[in-house]
Amino acid sequence: MEKSRVLVIGGTGHIGKHIVAASVRLGHPTSILTREFALSDPVKRQLLNSWVTSGASLLKGDLFDHKSLVKAIKCADVVISAVGPRQVAEQTRIIAAIKEAGNVNRFVPSEFGSDVDRLHTVDPAASLYAVKAKLRRLIEAEGIPHTFVSCNCFAETYLPSIGDVTAIGAGPPASKITVLANGDAKAVFVVEDDIATYTMMAVDDARTLNKILYVRPPANVVSHNELISMWEKKTSRTLQKVHVPEEEILKWIKDISLKPC
Repeated sequence: MEKSRVLVIGGTGHIGKHIVAASVRLGHPTSILTREFALSDPVKRQLLNSWVTSGASLLKGDLFDHKSLVKAIKCADVVISAVGPRQVAEQTRIIAAIKEAGNVNRFVPSEFGSDVDRLHTVDPAASLYAVKAKLRRLIEAEGIPHTFVSCNCFAETYLPSIGDVTAIGAGPPASKITVLANGDAKAVFVVEDDIATYTMMAVDDARTLNKILYVRPPANVVSHNELISMWEKKTSRTLQKVHVPEEEILKWIKDISLKPC
């Protein structure tokens, strides 16, 4: 069966680069919407050049340039948005362009986290999830063929610190580790390459049309305590757990949300 033509918006971002790689690897004619700014960034330029070498195409365009967006979308059967949190609300522009182009068989908006219709949280996360939920309703109301991807936690983000959310990017702890509450709450950690592969396998699958794709391997559902235990067994070292009570966690979140961007 002929593979769908894929356009990735936000292809140089954290999950976007994995989606582009998976799309090319699985044989989809793949294009990346590219701004002039990206080409002036040496790291992004190197990444984009590597994709061109592997067979992908670069389409000049911008999320805020409706004409260029429509033109790029007309070259694709599938549009995948991987824009970051600051541009999530701007996906209304993609939806408008898809409606005008009139040729898209599947739209995958930028979610790639928890199922926004089935969670309870507090700000600032609650506001972001509310925006994503509104986008779902708009996509449905406009009759755009879609697949929503719920993949929970990015492994590359959370696992290097062994699940310590206060030390993301710092690597494994040497002796102490921060544990939220009692550490027994379960979470789902999925490697980004796997998320991207499942996403690309879904875009031509009739079973995922207008559905939510849950990427939730049973073996990947673990608590923080279980993660720590696995690391301790692997390293033959015992970590000192510093537990943070729920009240303190909520205070942290409130303090962070009050800080200026």
